[in-house]
Amino acid sequence: MKDREPVPPARGRDRGTRDSVLAALGANLVIAVAKTAAGLFAGSPALLSEAAHSVADSLNEVFLLTSLRRSRRAPDSEHPFGYGMERYFWALLAAVGIFVLGGCFSFYQGVRALHGTEHETHTGYVVGLAVLLVAGVAEGASLAKALRQARRVQAEGAGPHRVRDPALRTVIAEDGTAVVGVVLAAIGMVLHLATGSGAGEAAASIAIGVLLMGVAFGLGRTAHRQLIGAAADPSLRAEIEDMLARQPEIDTVEELLTLRLGTESTLVAARIDLVGGMDSEHVEEVSLRIRQAVENRWPTADHVFLDITDAPTERRRKEAAQRARRTV
Repeated sequence: MKDREPVPPARGRDRGTRDSVLAALGANLVIAVAKTAAGLFAGSPALLSEAAHSVADSLNEVFLLTSLRRSRRAPDSEHPFGYGMERYFWALLAAVGIFVLGGCFSFYQGVRALHGTEHETHTGYVVGLAVLLVAGVAEGASLAKALRQARRVQAEGAGPHRVRDPALRTVIAEDGTAVVGVVLAAIGMVLHLATGSGAGEAAASIAIGVLLMGVAFGLGRTAHRQLIGAAADPSLRAEIEDMLARQPEIDTVEELLTLRLGTESTLVAARIDLVGGMDSEHVEEVSLRIRQAVENRWPTADHVFLDITDAPTERRRKEAAQRARRTV
């Protein structure tokens, strides 16, 4: 019987993230139905806001599952560096979904409740609070699973240089916001029952909307920063530059550029000046050895390019270019 091939660490982390997303999706689908039914029965704007929140989260988790599948496609002629950036694209769509479906609808429900005249029932609100209690437990369990996955990723030695998975980050943000949203909705409903005024519940609904908009803005800004091309972590760049500078065959590191290509992929391009006296065959051997050393030490730095240059000539070229720009 053949031994099973070991699962690559990156794929193992993806499975854990996928399980966290699936758990959140299952919880949100059930909770969304329950919140909607209870909200309509009770005539509660806060509960309906939470229902919209759960619907938005469910749709976003479909986006995140899509990102996990599509980002693992192999490189091809049109995308030679792979499809790792897919994760940030779908994370951006998820942020838009949270903002529009969750935040804007909740805010609208709160404003509408301030001027509304819907008839609410004591029994309906008791049922609604019971639904919120169940929802809080389910959302809390989903959040705990996502946090365990995040700790597992840290324990595997991914370290500070690994880009945080946008899918896992989004699930944690959604579940954390959902727990806070349940608490706000419950407070609003209790205030409504205690005072007979819908102002407290309307305020809770507006607060849920503002909270969702803020979370969506933060997630969207992070995804946008990655999509337009972000450098690797500064400490990772410094470590790579230090390693290159310590190679006996390298005289100086003239320039080092990095670019994140996904959660598990980084492009490293270095312009280096080698010590004199090496023939072309030795230069080729040194370049290959240095590239392999970088990739072995930092597995996520899987695209390493070395540009061999003559430092004095390169500096004179840069100085001439700068003088030309100043005279324009």
